[in-house]
Amino acid sequence: MATAAMSSTLNQLTTCCLPKRSNPTKLRVFTLRCSIQTASAGLADRPWKTSDARLVLEDGSIWRAKSFGASGTQVGEVVFNTSLTGYQEILTDPSYAGQFVLMTNPQIGNTGVNFDDEESMQCFLAGLVIRSLSIGTSNWRCTETLSAYLAERNIMGIYDVDTRAITRRLRQDGSLIGVLSTEESKADEELLEMSRAWDIVGIDLISGVSCKTPYEWVDKTNPEWNFNSRKGVETFHVVAYDFGIKHNILRRLASYGCKITVVPSTWPASETLSMKPDGVLFSNGPGDPSAVPYAVETVKEILGKVSVFGICMGHQLLGQALGGTTFKMKFGHHGGNHPVRNLRTGDVEISAQNHNYAVDPESLPKGVEVTHVNLNDGSCAGLAYPAKNIMSLQYHPEASPGPHDSDNAFGEFIEMMRRVRQGA
Repeated sequence: MATAAMSSTLNQLTTCCLPKRSNPTKLRVFTLRCSIQTASAGLADRPWKTSDARLVLEDGSIWRAKSFGASGTQVGEVVFNTSLTGYQEILTDPSYAGQFVLMTNPQIGNTGVNFDDEESMQCFLAGLVIRSLSIGTSNWRCTETLSAYLAERNIMGIYDVDTRAITRRLRQDGSLIGVLSTEESKADEELLEMSRAWDIVGIDLISGVSCKTPYEWVDKTNPEWNFNSRKGVETFHVVAYDFGIKHNILRRLASYGCKITVVPSTWPASETLSMKPDGVLFSNGPGDPSAVPYAVETVKEILGKVSVFGICMGHQLLGQALGGTTFKMKFGHHGGNHPVRNLRTGDVEISAQNHNYAVDPESLPKGVEVTHVNLNDGSCAGLAYPAKNIMSLQYHPEASPGPHDSDNAFGEFIEMMRRVRQGA
């Protein structure tokens, strides 16, 4: 109860007249007494969070929002992801380095986070942009809330922002550089200048996410989640170049019977070939493939000497190593619902994708075959060069998160290595 010292009250009497049910011509009279605080009493604190963050885009638009996770000021490229689930896998995907990920699914955080769903040892993205932050969690594997998880990893997040409007702007104008800030001391003009002075094109982001020394990977897909068993198959040694590799790519290879050695992005091709592997995997990774010419040279030195499988960034590096070119897409492909046609079989796969660059199929030399096409925009989604035992996909066959339509690509890689072994 408020005390006299805290506030004074204004009492107001209101007389209401209602007809009695038994006799409509007579009235029932009663009095309401209302007590309200006057302005001199002061207002109570709002029971909800107020806007304390800004997202300033290079086009000059300013988006007010509420913050969660870490505080401060961060610059990055804004991209939208259309996945309905799997935000923790997205947070820990190294391919998002240097980017703010905007989730088009309106409510995020309702399942919390857990250690089993992480795709790498840390979060590499610049920040997370969502419409609604769930106020509670409901999942039997949940160990922590999303907000606490991001705060511990120094990742900024904002919510209560119009993600639909921002997505439409990105689809119309293309990916935009933005600055996310919770610092009131920074003026809008200063943040806008920061966004226009920074560029993600031409930056080597791979070196910042790759491992530093080689290691052996032995973990397979958990039997509870393993949908494609490969018991009793022969073992193949695969050297996996870590350009930002996801754990579930390695788990799927191990589940298909591979012995895996993971090496850094700068690992010499000569060292790889000296291991006499059955195959080499060039992994996914962030940024511009043209910004890592050393990786392209490594790919060139390996092609034709051992079976090769490229995924996402690995696919783009293969395209360049084969003599083709890559280009930056308008807003890229980010999500778990992209239809892709396998031109060899005619089958359509629903795929998980995360990339801002693509291979120009017109620039590829004779003998290189386009095997998959994205049905949303016709872009190249897969390559093969049978004469040199090369295959690649622009999307993620491990699909974490996403559907498992493309998992058989790992089986195709196994079969290619088996054919080479038998023919040797």
